Amino acid sequence: MSDNKIRNTPRKPVVLMSMGTQERKGHDYQVMTHKYIQPLVDFSGCVPVLVPTCCGTDDLEQYLDMADGVYLTGAGSNIDPALYGQENETPNKTQDRDRDLFDLPLIHAAIARGLPIFAICRGMQEINVALGGDIYQKVYAEPGFNDHRENPDDPVDVQYAPSHGVRPVAGSWFAELMGKDEIQVNSLHGQAIRKLGKGVEVLATAEDGLVEAIHAPSLSPFLFAVQWHPEWQAAQNPDSVKIFQAFGEACQRRVAARSSRQAA
Repeated sequence: MSDNKIRNTPRKPVVLMSMGTQERKGHDYQVMTHKYIQPLVDFSGCVPVLVPTCCGTDDLEQYLDMADGVYLTGAGSNIDPALYGQENETPNKTQDRDRDLFDLPLIHAAIARGLPIFAICRGMQEINVALGGDIYQKVYAEPGFNDHRENPDDPVDVQYAPSHGVRPVAGSWFAELMGKDEIQVNSLHGQAIRKLGKGVEVLATAEDGLVEAIHAPSLSPFLFAVQWHPEWQAAQNPDSVKIFQAFGEACQRRVAARSSRQAA
């Protein structure tokens, strides 16, 4: 490839993905699951940068200097309830306070920079907590809500199979993106959004009224989060592909805007 062609090739967006803590045989690891990375590369067209959360936030701004977007994934851990003013009702559930104390400032800093943000499951709950909202710690024990947890004894492909409908808010950009009144999603969570954070708006709900997707149009040009797992076998799910493509397009717009500023 000639030098001119290299220079004219659009730069792929760089997206930060914060990792989580996992203990294995007496060693602490920082981890990120392959299933979250692959659709970001395949359908968002982005370059993932995995960010350790175990070292604090001293280098947060330097990470953000290289970023065109932020992607907050799900995890096996829950957010520390003290961060949203509650006592811990699930003491047997794993927590990851390092991730909490990294991701909440990351969300605020990314919003301040106008970076696109996409979040899944725990990531959606992090956004809500960062913006002053809170969480149902046990949705399955709340009157009027279904049990949204997976059966731990089922094979993984059964756990991640579609289990209920989600209805996008009529007239919203998400409804337009999906192109239908209802989509079928998987469900693998015991916690969910209760009180919405400042600037957070509902984009979709489950059949029982539980919040399944949010955005914050007054705070960010693209801040979008879902409670289900569109990353699971995304290539086989046209709705998931659309979601990752939408995030990739938002990140590419960020790249184009940065290039325009540098050229001016």
